[in-house]
Amino acid sequence: MTRSDGHSPNVQAATPSGPLTHRQIMTIIVALLLGMFLAALDQTVVSTAIRRIGDDLHGLSAQAWVTTAFLITSTITTPLYGKLSDIYGRKQLFMIAISIFVAGSMLCGLATDMYMLAGFRAVQGLGAGGLFSLAMAITADILSPQERPRYMGYFMATFATSSVLGPVIGGFLSGQDSILGIAGWRWIFVLNIPIGILALVVVNRVLHISPRRAQVRIDTWGTVAIIVAVVPVLLVAERGREWGWTSVWSIGCFVLGLVGLVAFLFAERRMGDDALIPLRLFRNNTFSVGSAISLILGIGMFGGLAAIPLYLQIVKGASPTRAGLLMLPLMLGMMSASLLAGRWTSRTGRYRMFPIVGCGLLVVALGLLSLLGADTPLWQTDLYMLLFGVGLGLNMQTIQIAMQNSVAPQDIGVATSSGTFFRQMGGTLGTAVFLSILFGGASSKIGDAYRSAAGDPNFAAAAAAHPDQLRQITGSGSLNDTAFLSSVDRVLAHPFMVGFSDAMGLVFIVGAAVVTLGLLLTFVLREVPLRTVSGAEAARIEAAEAAEAAEAAEAATLTRAATAVSTEAGAVGVDN
Repeated sequence: MTRSDGHSPNVQAATPSGPLTHRQIMTIIVALLLGMFLAALDQTVVSTAIRRIGDDLHGLSAQAWVTTAFLITSTITTPLYGKLSDIYGRKQLFMIAISIFVAGSMLCGLATDMYMLAGFRAVQGLGAGGLFSLAMAITADILSPQERPRYMGYFMATFATSSVLGPVIGGFLSGQDSILGIAGWRWIFVLNIPIGILALVVVNRVLHISPRRAQVRIDTWGTVAIIVAVVPVLLVAERGREWGWTSVWSIGCFVLGLVGLVAFLFAERRMGDDALIPLRLFRNNTFSVGSAISLILGIGMFGGLAAIPLYLQIVKGASPTRAGLLMLPLMLGMMSASLLAGRWTSRTGRYRMFPIVGCGLLVVALGLLSLLGADTPLWQTDLYMLLFGVGLGLNMQTIQIAMQNSVAPQDIGVATSSGTFFRQMGGTLGTAVFLSILFGGASSKIGDAYRSAAGDPNFAAAAAAHPDQLRQITGSGSLNDTAFLSSVDRVLAHPFMVGFSDAMGLVFIVGAAVVTLGLLLTFVLREVPLRTVSGAEAARIEAAEAAEAAEAAEAATLTRAATAVSTEAGAVGVDN
């Protein structure tokens, strides 16, 4: 029998000690981290190399498709991996995801034009969609919700490390003309192959989780519907600024996405428990509120992560590689807050306060980031980034654990992938909206800054000395390529940086307003007591209880049958 909160009645009272030792757990986690590292690194490593790749493949104008293709396939496959892993087991799906990712990486390294590279990046995304969500789901299988926060710091450290290393590695490799006879940028993809093979070997040797093999229907129509719903939205999010938000293409994508959403809801209602994302889960407060918070955090997190490096590169003049290193305070804040929250949750079993405090800190951090200007000292920027990272660290693992803990063991994969899916969707929308606000308002802000600077004698002297530079800076295409800022007179470039930082202020204010909605939602998030057994152990307990109930029902049936036979025999004796 299962309670309304998704827990078996006796799961809470089960023995907390599991069959795995700390050493065995760490061995499995290392295997999971290898797979997760691949996906996390690939999200950022291409960003600093894409210009060199585009030049080498003679297709810089098609660079957006290289990012979009990976994003679309990784997002739409995330919930599919979660559902299939609940049916067929995590290990098999995780190894399939790694294999597809490695194959895609190998093909990317062989690409000869940008559209071929975009297609192979789509193959990569088909594998990447399972690496994040399945790593988290496998962790839920082997660790109880109360133990899990102790180990989640390793995942946060991997994510943070890859976020910092990605731009650095991408910038370094793309800067090399050739390494061992292979173009430098191709090594970005080639290096994934040995790491992926190592992950496959380790996962195969150390991960032993029995597949469930549940007898369920495959939600084909739900899968098709979610593709129709998500792909147009991702396309318009990525290409909306280029197409125009009210263009025929954009409106067509919005309409098609809405049709797909309606079809998805009908398909999921029809499939019931076999649905890709069962609608009954949204009746669960923690799952539904956690999904909404994940979406909002994705908007705030990825929107901020997209805007901050632009400030460091354009306003502070940092190279892409140095900008990645300057993000260290944010990553350190994320890691340290995640570790502290994890230890506290493991010790006390309480977690609800962390999303509340974390969202509050995010609102404050985004508000402070909106005050950044062209002359703000770097140490002040570091403090704001540190605060932003702490806010993220208190939220990310906590919301994930809350959602996993709130559902029955057989739904852990769906809960995990749903959280990742909503966060990715929020990240895509946040990045698109934030950058649109930034570049939409930057031209007028920069124009205002130059009009204000016109009365400065120093600016007037520099303008008279370098009229060609002034025309280049104030030209209509100046926002498309800002590389010229490093070569023009600093006095002439300063108003550009002032205007650009003013435009960024509006971006962060909008971000703070969005995250405020998340803060309000955290107050209605229910705190379900954390289970003290792992997902796999909880599933075994529920299976044993079901078997006992079946045996008891069978025994009762036999007893009733025997009683009926005995009564009938007695009645026959009386008649005789």
